[in-house]
Amino acid sequence: MSEILHSGLLQRALLEVVILGAACGALGVWLLHLRHAYAAESLAHAMLPGLVLASLAGVPLLLGAGGGVLVAAALIAFAARDTRVGSEIAVGVTVTTAFGLGAVLALAPDVPARLGDLLFGDLLGASTGDLVAACALAAVVAVALAAGHRNLCVAVLDPAAAPSLGVRPQRVELALLALLAVATVAAVQGLGNLLVFALLVAPAAAAMRLGRSVRTQLLLAAALGAGAGVVGLVVSAELDIAAGASVALAAVALYAVAAVARPSAATRAAARRSPVEALGAVR
Repeated sequence: MSEILHSGLLQRALLEVVILGAACGALGVWLLHLRHAYAAESLAHAMLPGLVLASLAGVPLLLGAGGGVLVAAALIAFAARDTRVGSEIAVGVTVTTAFGLGAVLALAPDVPARLGDLLFGDLLGASTGDLVAACALAAVVAVALAAGHRNLCVAVLDPAAAPSLGVRPQRVELALLALLAVATVAAVQGLGNLLVFALLVAPAAAAMRLGRSVRTQLLLAAALGAGAGVVGLVVSAELDIAAGASVALAAVALYAVAAVARPSAATRAAARRSPVEALGAVR
């Protein structure tokens, strides 16, 4: 920990990962409530070709990430129009194709950045521009979630009655996915194409275990996301391991602790059964 306190490089990395963890954690609560975890993973993976092409062209990775997300979203929407295929299959085909193409491009000898940097991020290389992008992301997420809190609650708790209350669940979900795209683009440079998903989902899943109300879950998810960033970076500095992977593992570890500390209702009910009742349930 003392190394972080005396290193400007590590201090910038710590500040960036705390901001990203808090913003992604809060956003992840709504993604899980609306069952869009697969969409979060898909957008993160599908932007890889854009990242590689930006690296080849020598332009900012944020530009490539944004372009990759837009192209992937357009392809998914186009493929999903075929009712014989279905939206989930369309997403799966599009994402695996994009990720495979990105991996092939990333192995080209002309790519200046290593494939690992694109996949797993480079927290220790955080610049002032990265910090500005992280702060802008946090501000956008905070304002959007606060402004849309009522509509999100209605879309989650009572989607059938939402139109009568002036809320259109499809528009709410589209707005949330747009916010997800912005968050993914802003966080991908620090956490990488693969690991940003962990910070979007794991803190939110832990918060949903521990908190009863949505507001409590949002606050807990933001705190757990920031805490995972701090713990992961400290472990990375002490053990000299990859920072992005360490943060992702810390986020998952927090979920494991939450799952043990507060098991689900089904698990608690099963624990109260007698052995005979349990055998009967299995049959």
